[in-house]
Amino acid sequence: MNLQIAKSIASALNNQVEVEEIEKLLEKPKHVDLGDFSLPCFKLAKKLGQSPQLIASNIQKNLTCDVIQSIEIVGGYVNLFLNQHIITQQVLKQILKEQHLYGTSLTRKGNVVFDFSSPNIAKPFSMGHLRSTVIGNALANIAEKNGYNAIRINHLGDWGTQFGKLIVAYKRWGHQQTIEAAPIEELLKIYVKFHEEAERDTTLIEQARVAFKALEDKDEEALALWHWFREVSLEEFKTLYQLLGIQFDAYDGEAFYNDKMHTVVNELQEKGLLTLSEGAYVVELEKEEMPPCIITKTDGATLYATRDLAAAFYRIQQYHPEKIVYVVGHEQTLHFKQLFNVVEKMGYDWASNLCHVAFGMILKEGKKMSTRKGKIVLLNDVLTEAIATAKQNIEMKNPNLQNKEEVAKQVGVGAVIFNDLKNYRLHDIEFSIEQMMQFEGETGPYIQYTYARIFSILEKANGQLGEMTYQPVGVQAWPVILLLEQYPRVITIAYEQADPSVVAKYALQLARSFNKYYATNKILSNDDGQSSRLALCHCVAMILEDSLALLGINAPKNM
Repeated sequence: MNLQIAKSIASALNNQVEVEEIEKLLEKPKHVDLGDFSLPCFKLAKKLGQSPQLIASNIQKNLTCDVIQSIEIVGGYVNLFLNQHIITQQVLKQILKEQHLYGTSLTRKGNVVFDFSSPNIAKPFSMGHLRSTVIGNALANIAEKNGYNAIRINHLGDWGTQFGKLIVAYKRWGHQQTIEAAPIEELLKIYVKFHEEAERDTTLIEQARVAFKALEDKDEEALALWHWFREVSLEEFKTLYQLLGIQFDAYDGEAFYNDKMHTVVNELQEKGLLTLSEGAYVVELEKEEMPPCIITKTDGATLYATRDLAAAFYRIQQYHPEKIVYVVGHEQTLHFKQLFNVVEKMGYDWASNLCHVAFGMILKEGKKMSTRKGKIVLLNDVLTEAIATAKQNIEMKNPNLQNKEEVAKQVGVGAVIFNDLKNYRLHDIEFSIEQMMQFEGETGPYIQYTYARIFSILEKANGQLGEMTYQPVGVQAWPVILLLEQYPRVITIAYEQADPSVVAKYALQLARSFNKYYATNKILSNDDGQSSRLALCHCVAMILEDSLALLGINAPKNM
């Protein structure tokens, strides 16, 4: 509709202004009495060499558009009032026809690689990994809705000197049976013990260095232990991903690129980009006003940047993506700026297709959630508590509900995910299970409950949707209709801005608008307008379900 209105305005101005420019200028007034759309003409005054009042007057005089019922001029603003009956018919017809394809781009586009989650092997999956995991998954879903083929990669932290320490620790204090019973917990326990003992016995650090060197040299025993640590850790991670409803196309971690880094290093050397600096080979980025990017130490040991360069080249060759998106915390911003600049210096134009999607921290009582005094805030513990809280709410409010366990899981997990994604990703967010589990306010359960309420109405109608008569659905339905019409645009904006909160906030707004409508309109009253009201309910339910699915959240039909 935005485009349709923009085209009509451009035509009224004799096409002296581009349609795209007008579309960007269209605003949603804060008050309904100021119209459904507003155009600030003072922003066109310089371009057209006319006063805002004259521009507004010309638009009012020359504008012809079926969906616009009336026009008012207030100062230099053109306020547009839409034909509610025509728009309602158009929107409901389109959604009922397209169903869950509504808002989906039918133009098939290229591949987009999403690098997200990336926990460290043999270490617990903490709340610190939640943001990358759920933001990355939502962005991949949104990309697919926009017509792209999303490739989800979990770049596991499965290499480094910590594995030398872990090998030494296992040989001294580890037991196969206890580790297989609780892999992450036991591996963390012996890893912590290694550091405690190393304070008293400094030879342990040298032993760990020797053990990691053996691993790098493909020593059979060291390699077998590393494979085992990785395998049991990944199995535990996958259980958590299953609970979150997240799947990956590849689990290629740091170790996967061990045999691919030398090619990149050689190319940097051949292109004269490597400089010896303070015992390391670096790519200078002084002109870019950044510290040098360290590629290798003098002994040939590689670093994160080397692996990420190798990973980027591999993904370009393997997937031919239009874009590679790294969903990693904002504290790594410098690392990715350096990485992208090095690729550009190497002469590859696809450097501009590398994108770092940063995000803020999770806070508890205003402080960063982190490892303290040996205690870690585990994501699994948070999800377990959220599910238990959801089950308690169900027992109080709907004790006879079938599939209570499954619904509690959907509500509890959904609450944790939504609490993250409703926030603009660069903002730090406050963590509180009590707040996120409420059935009112800006929560996942509130949207899920709205969806379940609509499903209950449709069930009671018992298939009476029938032929749409397109009778008026009530004046309170107009804000709902406008939101339904905007859904495809919301999907586009969420992708362009790499921001799932655009979808989350939209779902909240739609749920609120529908609940206001529901509070003042009887849906099932067996009159001529019932089929239209049921159609509205059906459309809202579909869009709420689709919005939640994009965020990685289930919509239970009963709560």
